[in-house]
Parts: sequence; structure tokens; C-alpha cells
Amino acid sequence: MEKPKPIFDKRIFWDVNFEKIDYDLRANWVIERVMEKGDVEDIRQLRRYYGDEKVRIALLISGNLSWSRIHLAAAIIDEPIEKFGCYESAKLNKGNGFNRLEFIQSENFDKP
Repeated sequence: MEKPKPIFDKRIFWDVNFEKIDYDLRANWVIERVMEKGDVEDIRQLRRYYGDEKVRIALLISGNLSWSRIHLAAAIIDEPIEKFGCYESAKLNKGNGFNRLEFIQSENFDKP
């Protein structure tokens, strides 16, 4: 018996054909995308469909979670943020535009 597909908000998958997503073949991608762009209900659906262990493994090997979502994922799967594969890159980008803005506003910006 085939398990029912999870019900995710279509906005999470705005850039692909939502109806053609293969939730089993593309499991790691779906888990990463839902964790990054989904809300609480989407994450609940994710955990129901894949189970906590599959979600945990996919999140730990993920290369594309933002700094805030790594913290959320760490709380959900009860793992330290340093264990995430994307920890270092997310740490470098954690300020998004704010770090660049601080640099531009600093007095060092105009100096050669």
C-alpha cells in the first residue's frame, strides 16, 4: 500500500512543477527545501512522511540551509549545529545583506 503524499504549501516549490515532484526519488532535496522554506505544518508533514531518522540524515548532509534554519533544524533533530554539513557556509553568510551593509557604512569603505 502506497503511503499518502504529504501536503505542502506550493509556494515552497514555486520554481518546479509541483505536480511532478517525486517525493521518494528526490527525498533529500524535498526535505532540505521544506526545512528552508516551509512553516510549522509543512515540517510536521515532512516528519510524518519521511520519519525522523531520514529527515535527520538529510538535514545533516544538506549543503543549503540558512543560518536561522540550521538552528531550527538542530532543535528539531536534537543535534548540535556544528554537525550540519552546511554549517561553515551558513556561518559565513549568516548576516545576509547586513554584513555587507555594515561594511559599506564603515569608514574603511572609501579607503583604497
